[in-house]
Amino acid sequence: MSLKTTAAPCALLLAALAGPAFAQQPATPPSEPTVLDSVIVTARRNADDPAVVAEARARLSRTPGAVAVVSAESYADRYAPNLADVLRDAPGVYAQKKWGGDIRLSIRGSGIGNSSHNRGTLLAQDGVPFNEADGFGDFQLIDPLIARYTEVYKGGNALRFGGALLGGAINLVTPTGRTAASNLNLRLDGGSYGTVRAHAEVAGVRGDWDGFAAVTGQSVDGWRQQSEGKSLHLSANIGRSFGQDREVRLLVSGGDIHQEIPGSVSLNDALTQPEKANLGNLSLNYQRNMQSIRTTVQTHWRLDQSTVFEGAVYGTWKDLDHPIFQVIDQESRNYGAFGRFDWQGQVAGLRADAFYGAWYRQGDLDAKQWANLAGQQNGLRARSFQNGKGLDVFGEGRLFVTDRLALVAGGTWGRAERDYQSYVVPGVAGTIDLSVDKTFDWFAPRAGLLWESEEGDQVFANVTRSVEPPNFSALSPTADGYQPLVPQEAVTWEIGTRGRRGPVTWDVTAYRAELDHELLNFLPNVTGLPATFNAGPTVHQGIEAGLDWRIAPQWRLRQTYAFSDFFFDGDKVYGDNDLPVVPPHLYRAELRYDHPAGWFVAPSLEWSMADSWVDYANTPTLKSPAYTVANLNMGWTVRDGLTVFADVRNLFDEAYVSNFSAVTDASLASVSTAVFFPGEGRSAYVGVRMSY
Repeated sequence: MSLKTTAAPCALLLAALAGPAFAQQPATPPSEPTVLDSVIVTARRNADDPAVVAEARARLSRTPGAVAVVSAESYADRYAPNLADVLRDAPGVYAQKKWGGDIRLSIRGSGIGNSSHNRGTLLAQDGVPFNEADGFGDFQLIDPLIARYTEVYKGGNALRFGGALLGGAINLVTPTGRTAASNLNLRLDGGSYGTVRAHAEVAGVRGDWDGFAAVTGQSVDGWRQQSEGKSLHLSANIGRSFGQDREVRLLVSGGDIHQEIPGSVSLNDALTQPEKANLGNLSLNYQRNMQSIRTTVQTHWRLDQSTVFEGAVYGTWKDLDHPIFQVIDQESRNYGAFGRFDWQGQVAGLRADAFYGAWYRQGDLDAKQWANLAGQQNGLRARSFQNGKGLDVFGEGRLFVTDRLALVAGGTWGRAERDYQSYVVPGVAGTIDLSVDKTFDWFAPRAGLLWESEEGDQVFANVTRSVEPPNFSALSPTADGYQPLVPQEAVTWEIGTRGRRGPVTWDVTAYRAELDHELLNFLPNVTGLPATFNAGPTVHQGIEAGLDWRIAPQWRLRQTYAFSDFFFDGDKVYGDNDLPVVPPHLYRAELRYDHPAGWFVAPSLEWSMADSWVDYANTPTLKSPAYTVANLNMGWTVRDGLTVFADVRNLFDEAYVSNFSAVTDASLASVSTAVFFPGEGRSAYVGVRMSY
């Protein structure tokens, strides 16, 4: 398991010394008198850890691996319009804005070459996936302001969701009438590039009933050409309690998104005229417009002193109007059910706990493709139906062989079905009439250990198998049928530590994933669509580190560092070349001063320390350059319940590349290298929050 690069020992030392921890700070367990033996937790509560968030941290701390909880309080005084802003301080999570609400998300190299949207990580709200049934998903329907906290389960640590994906899972948890920060919350943000956002939420409890409702509306002219956007998000959460640990809850949310797409450009354009849109996107009026409704009925029900059941049935509907090279017209319906039992007790006289359950999902998608006339439909070009099904049966148990040491074992059995039907469109050359279905089955075991010192510090280690079947976009049916793709498989080894000593809180994890048949994407030529292939053996290894240092009562230094070493391992085409996209070293830091009078100032920076490869061939003449971006956040609590803030991004107006898509060989004239997304220029936002 030696690291490929000589930078690794230095990176490990830097990670140990620099880098937030356990996503903000670990916290004390819930205060129920008899559950002290059911969790392993560390440290104390702070301003970012209200009781409901502290309880979530305590629950996740049972995991023998890298997990995190991001509280809504941690970004309340910043302009955070998308998931990248929410996950900024989660160690090892690479989340960068591309345009609008779309981001590039990768955890441990998941979906590393994916040119658009999400693959390789489960995105969910209250356990209900934003992903389609085949695993492909959107980011635009996520509203960070309609989340009490966000759970991050890296890699195999997402087993609680039944998942077996390399990237794991990210779950946004909606406030209830009992867990909302206030009964009434009003917020208004505005600033650069015509940005205006308004948010309102109300929460309350009446007897056994509680309720929460929220609405967020936003309008943005956009920094780049062809980047105007409007969005509306609504959410409601109504619950009925039937005694302690027994409740039934109805959750409904919806979104209406209209977003222009500026597209990617050449490296020169990204650095010298970054506000410029891709000319093809301008002429064809690229957009991504969608409406969605999501509904779920959930329950949390204590069956007896040792067992609690959590379950839900859900349904989602989405309508997509997506003018790109053609106008993509899709309507999809996804529905499913999941249930999980949490048990605590003894085995052979030793303390033990376990969870086990199942998740079934099914979705159907009706798709039409039209010729694009400046963003309008102009003649049907293709028609298809895509039907996907999935089933995961999972379980994990912990056995405390001593008071401080727990052995962990578990696994998931999964099945995925892909049924594709394509129909000939009369008068259109090259259309096909095709009906093909595929089924994938797998078993992904997991083993680990978790040790806690008397001071509450933790050391953990685990090994997990992950499996990712190809989605419909990757399979891309042709006249010869499906592309000959097989599921991506990986075995990930992980070791780490988290805890708190005095003013220092840390979270450091080292991992190595050995992959077979990795699903990689690339842009094959100047006009071609993204293509997917199964690579030969690849390795993803690295370090995820966070460090919070309370320098003095009013001073806090928060740091994260990620070392990412991803490469081919004897591939027949690319040998031992490095994999592109994720930067090898990424460091973030924020120094915050809180004055007793109620105001704060917090400068921060993001530093990509080295150039990044753009293609699988590792062409030295085309690399994405390193960069350093400085930001400044300020705020003032005028009185209890009234806060104003300012958020200045890219303080020195640095021209840089935020992220990019992978290509095969940049030295070939036939390969397009217009794959770069410019980082946003200097911008400033102000906001006011009022709560009662």
